[in-house]
Amino acid sequence: MTDQPARNETAFGFRTVEKGEKQGLVNEVFSKTASRYDQMNDLMSAGLHRLWKDDFVAMVNPPKGAMAFHSLDVAGGTGDIAFRIVSAGGPNTRVTIADISPDMVAEGRARSQREGFAGKVDFTVGNAEALAFADKSFNAYTIAFGIRNVPDIARALREAWRVLKPGGRFLCLEFSHMDLPLAQQLYDAYSFTIIPAVGKVVTGDGQPYRYLVESIRTFPKQQAFADMITAAGFSRVTWRNLTGGVVAIHSGWRI
Repeated sequence: MTDQPARNETAFGFRTVEKGEKQGLVNEVFSKTASRYDQMNDLMSAGLHRLWKDDFVAMVNPPKGAMAFHSLDVAGGTGDIAFRIVSAGGPNTRVTIADISPDMVAEGRARSQREGFAGKVDFTVGNAEALAFADKSFNAYTIAFGIRNVPDIARALREAWRVLKPGGRFLCLEFSHMDLPLAQQLYDAYSFTIIPAVGKVVTGDGQPYRYLVESIRTFPKQQAFADMITAAGFSRVTWRNLTGGVVAIHSGWRI
């Protein structure tokens, strides 16, 4: 049996750190990668992340008519998910982004201006574990490739439930665990060798990408994460694997 982290400890990649320490370490990672984050996503996934995100936003399914729809996108600083939701929805679709990294939020705001989304997406610096929004505020809560970086995932899930309106949907897109052991071994070999090397070439520092790969491997498997979502109060919890389990979309509803 492997040792489990103490209750005030959490995983930072393959290291165990105090929960209060992790957020600063994560912020440092994203401060280093913010300006090249979207470019690195293309390189690391061979462009597949675009298809995964399109599939994810199709599940959000914002109304195309005049109905008001307000979605919260957590850890979505560069705006990739938020812009897709606004583009897919009707004229009264709004998205608020809450990301704890000021550097990622700055990148998103600049991109919003460049791509014509200014006024349609609100950018805020916010903590997933203590959201600065009232109860029952949003029709949907999305988080893509961000929840594994949260020090206390269970607390973040409870916050997601709190800020959703009854009938609101929680959707999480996250790297996960592949169905076939051999495929997982090959994917791990690629992840631990190629991704940090590419990160070093593109950004000048491969260490943040080694952490990101390690954080994927320490994230709970699909059923374990689904159990955490259920424990936070959500109903009708499901998941769907994409690309053989490289990523998974988890869903839950506030009833």
